[in-house]
Amino acid sequence: MHVGMNITLTKPFILRYFLLSLILSLPFFLFLFLHLFSPPQQYHRYATTPYNNNLRIRPGYSSYDAYIQRQLNKTLNPRLRKIWTTRDWNRKIPVFARFFEDLKGKKLLHTSSKALCVGARVGQEVEALRRVGVSDSVGMDLVPYPPLVVHGDFHDQPFENSTFDFEFSNVFDHALYPERFVAEIERTLKPHGVCVLHVALARRADKYSANDLYSVEPLVGLFKRSVLVHVRGVNGFGLDTEVAFRKNTSR
Repeated sequence: MHVGMNITLTKPFILRYFLLSLILSLPFFLFLFLHLFSPPQQYHRYATTPYNNNLRIRPGYSSYDAYIQRQLNKTLNPRLRKIWTTRDWNRKIPVFARFFEDLKGKKLLHTSSKALCVGARVGQEVEALRRVGVSDSVGMDLVPYPPLVVHGDFHDQPFENSTFDFEFSNVFDHALYPERFVAEIERTLKPHGVCVLHVALARRADKYSANDLYSVEPLVGLFKRSVLVHVRGVNGFGLDTEVAFRKNTSR
């Protein structure tokens, strides 16, 4: 009889203890759920705009750090860097120089222009600009290559607003956030400044690319503070189209 009473009195106590423990554990389980099933916050450091089928972001990056590391795997590859500074150096600079001379003829580039090459690796484009008389030129990349290339992420350029008269890039396909890539170009361009991109429309870019572009239309939509100047076909080392924009007069 005494034992039976003890059992009867203990059940409510155990039930209350269980419910209290469950309530106290809810914040922990909520944190665990959000941590395990939500994408890393850093991956969403820049707002992403929905794109149509003419601009597609490649999947497969678990975080922004993972994306950066993949880009560094290419940029820091010793074999590629040797090629860029030897065989490619002598082969590509004359071609870039011809591109820039054509842009000078179209009054989109001037010897007095302050120029930036976005995603310049070892600075072949910068050297080409200097050879055609645009002496105030610099490149930017994740890995610096002094004195031609400084360190910088094209999603977050390390320059003040309205710094450059001219910006050139042939790495748009490497942008994980194309809208941020373009916004940073427009931010650092002076009013009336010109941006020229070399992109691939007819063929897909390499395995390190983060997006695929199928027409010029998405670029026109991304350049919200600029007007389209011209489009032409080029043979730019796997890139087939040159697109030029001029920034509006407002800052």
